[in-house]
Amino acid sequence: MSPTDCPSMLSHLRKAFGLFTIGTALSFAPTSLFADEPAGRGAAVSESDVIETGRKLEQERRWQEAILHYEKSTKKNPSFAEVGSRLQVCRVHHDVTRRYSDRSFLQTVDSASASETLQVFSEVIAKLEVYYVEKVNYYHLALHGTAFLEVALTEPDFLGKHLRNADRESVERFRQNIHKTVFGRRVTNAEELKATATHVAKIAYDELGLPTNAVLYEYIAGSVGLLDPYSALLTPGEYREVMSQIEGNLIGLGVELWAEGTQLRIVDVFRGGPAYFAGLVPNQHIVKVDGLSVQEIGAKKAADLLRGPEGSQVQLQLQTVDERLIDVRVERRRVDVPSVSIAEIAEPGIGYIRITNFQKTTPSEVNKALYDLSGKGMKSLVIDLRKNPGGLLDAAVDLADQFLTGGTIVSTQGRNGMENHNFTAKSPGTWEIPLVVLIDEDSASASEIFAGAMHDHARGTIVGQTSYGKGSVQGVFHNEKGNGGLRLTVSKFYSPNGTPISSNGIHPNVPVEVEPTPSPATLDVVALKPASDGSRMVSTQIKVDLIKERGLEMARKKIQFGR
Repeated sequence: MSPTDCPSMLSHLRKAFGLFTIGTALSFAPTSLFADEPAGRGAAVSESDVIETGRKLEQERRWQEAILHYEKSTKKNPSFAEVGSRLQVCRVHHDVTRRYSDRSFLQTVDSASASETLQVFSEVIAKLEVYYVEKVNYYHLALHGTAFLEVALTEPDFLGKHLRNADRESVERFRQNIHKTVFGRRVTNAEELKATATHVAKIAYDELGLPTNAVLYEYIAGSVGLLDPYSALLTPGEYREVMSQIEGNLIGLGVELWAEGTQLRIVDVFRGGPAYFAGLVPNQHIVKVDGLSVQEIGAKKAADLLRGPEGSQVQLQLQTVDERLIDVRVERRRVDVPSVSIAEIAEPGIGYIRITNFQKTTPSEVNKALYDLSGKGMKSLVIDLRKNPGGLLDAAVDLADQFLTGGTIVSTQGRNGMENHNFTAKSPGTWEIPLVVLIDEDSASASEIFAGAMHDHARGTIVGQTSYGKGSVQGVFHNEKGNGGLRLTVSKFYSPNGTPISSNGIHPNVPVEVEPTPSPATLDVVALKPASDGSRMVSTQIKVDLIKERGLEMARKKIQFGR
């Protein structure tokens, strides 16, 4: 049987609550974002075809690419139940490998006592009870944790860490039967949930010698990781990184990476960062980190080794595009990452601002760019939110406030009354310049808040493709006991007209059809462009920028005919 097959987990979870028609999203966030192809374009793809392609990716443990593949299919064909099942399994595999490639997580598992880990579990459950957008079902959380453990027992990193010398037949026998221990068990509150995890941990230790903490942390991660596509347990390193991203500055090399399998490729180098001054350029491959071969340790672990304290150095061996090997030493430093990547006069009278994400500095960055462009003769403005995965809700609200004189910007609703808010615009400092907003299927979350406000108030013309439809708000919480954190969905948001963004997205006033070329690349964060879940996804590459050209056309008309 393939190590990716988990029939017991799938069958029992499906019987329990039908998880497998959940739509797209990313557990490492970001999110993979694909738009439906226009009707009539391309031949119809059967579910079996999708499964066949996905299985090949799974066999090679290319979890991120498999997730992208299945997400694309489920968005087009929500009725593909088996595709949804495979998507969930791949998300769990990715979650396990993500954590077991992270030194900060491994240190936590090794150093904490079982009682300390149970305190972490209690803290996580308490946050779920107070903040999660829906009331949690403790029995389902027990099933989730069991699913995570069942998958972890097939992952080489987990087995190599905890069960290096264990008999593989005994491990597989335990894995196949573990769900029987939990299925039908009474789990109605936090104490019974922890008791269930502790009971499974004792059996695992007695039969396999599996450390108690290893089991408990799978139940902790599982309690969060299968609630929805966006909620997750954050390792200590990930929590620190997310908080740095919110501020718009990170400690690292200043590179954007594509990491999968044994390939670690430099996608972008940020001007002014340490990697830039060290001479690193896009499309180089990192083949060694501090003498360790990426081929041997894997891209994920190699990427984790690039992280480190400010002022420390890392020795890299790079393969250039002409296949030469060069050695370079780079010092880790604080990297200020702007969210406005381009601010220019695209053509006479038309300003163009591209926003890559929403962070604390975004409103002030845009405001500065607007003053600069106004001084250069800007008469209309194009704001480009394509491939923008979102970020801070407050940043999107503050930016929208700069363009609206009043009215609702966005409203949020959660199970907890503290999460119910109606964000409104105030008139001071409003820019009245004619506006065009570009969006595509990768525009999500905070991008949709801004675009939705401009759309519903008829403040600007929305050009491009229907946006992703991520209509939920995540909160980031620190775990005092385990030194890591949680990313939890705390509310759903609605456009000024009351339209839910989830699944619907923002529909452009001027739709533009483009031919996307799938590129299932994942950009891991090592002092790079911020994203709420610690990574960025690139799902398409547009050869001809038809959306931008149409946006500029609309901006010209605004100059000619006014708003």
